[in-house]
Amino acid sequence: MFIAPVALDVPLRTDDNGVIRVSNTRVTLHTLINAHKRGDTPEGIHEGFPTVPLADIYAVIAYYLAHTSQIDTYMAEEDAEGERMRQLWETRHPAPTRAELLARLDAQRKGL
Repeated sequence: MFIAPVALDVPLRTDDNGVIRVSNTRVTLHTLINAHKRGDTPEGIHEGFPTVPLADIYAVIAYYLAHTSQIDTYMAEEDAEGERMRQLWETRHPAPTRAELLARLDAQRKGL
């Protein structure tokens, strides 16, 4: 007897910050798809993120393959926002120079 396929819900949700997460976990779509793009198998991804059900990993990858351009656009926007935030942080909190670090080390050694 043949059982007709049914539509599956894609286990993705958007959190309060606009980040897309997989299932009811903190694992992001970005993380899962990057692992897939690196060549990790769904089983390998599941080993790294055991809180995400294997069936959900397969469903998310299938969804990605059917909507590659939209998800790649979302991921590129997330990457750009992350880079913007990194640059803003580095502007507001510049890394100390070597001389400053050596001065701190010297002060610590002298017990100041």
